[in-house]
Amino acid sequence: MALNKQVFRTRALSSLVFVVVMLLGLLLNHWTFFVLFSIIHFGCWREYLRLIEKIYKVSFHLYIKLGLMFTGYGMMLAFCGPAYSINGYNLNDNMYLPISVAGVLLLAIGIFQKSALFTLKAFAVATIGWLYISLSWGMMLGLRQEGMAFKGETMFFDFGRVYPMLLILSIWANDTFAYLVGSFIGKTPFSKISPKKTWEGTIGGFVLCIAGMGTLGSLLVTGHMSWMAVSVAAIAGLTGTAGDLLESKIKRLADVKDSGTMLPGHGGFMDRFDSLLIATPFVWLLVKFVLS
Repeated sequence: MALNKQVFRTRALSSLVFVVVMLLGLLLNHWTFFVLFSIIHFGCWREYLRLIEKIYKVSFHLYIKLGLMFTGYGMMLAFCGPAYSINGYNLNDNMYLPISVAGVLLLAIGIFQKSALFTLKAFAVATIGWLYISLSWGMMLGLRQEGMAFKGETMFFDFGRVYPMLLILSIWANDTFAYLVGSFIGKTPFSKISPKKTWEGTIGGFVLCIAGMGTLGSLLVTGHMSWMAVSVAAIAGLTGTAGDLLESKIKRLADVKDSGTMLPGHGGFMDRFDSLLIATPFVWLLVKFVLS
């Protein structure tokens, strides 16, 4: 099949822009990290509600959509600790409640609009987004604050990048190695939900991800870092694959190829972050109760 140069250029350009924006948001400081995941939060919600509408053949009123998003965003802000303060003004203390209340009011108004065409089941499934999306990205903010040292309310040292980057690199490594191994030796289908996945690719990706992240951790710092990297990689490999399958199932039910059009040629927010959505809460639990 001949290469479509226009499609290739579009995909390459959108990939480059995506990588640059992600790196700036992840690495610049914790505020750019917050802005990045706030955008991702609302982008995922928009696509998730669109998929639910397609699955259940309903139409949520705009106020219902905004209400779900804002109550979810309030949940996300609840994870903002001392890092997210300016002159004593903390996002958790000062923004969590007003945004949550605004979300509840929007929900109440939207539910009673005559133009709101939805079923109780569709609405109940839509609220799962509070856990699937908002809780996950709130925990991501929590991971970003782990390792940040404070003197009073002034940050003086920032290791907060470590856990999010270990998690994101693990997801990327697992996906990349699974694709490569599956392409070369993959024969046994892994799941009907995602026919292109194979057991060989899935297992090979998982093993190589752990080995690669453990090696990276030991080279960068110490044996402790190696153990930390291996632990995060193991959790990310298992739960990230589950996240990918879950989003594939949702898209299949909605009968769509991509969740959205954020990246031309690559899909939407949920297509890009499906593995991270499920992996983040498990890594957060690992960090809070095992690695801390």
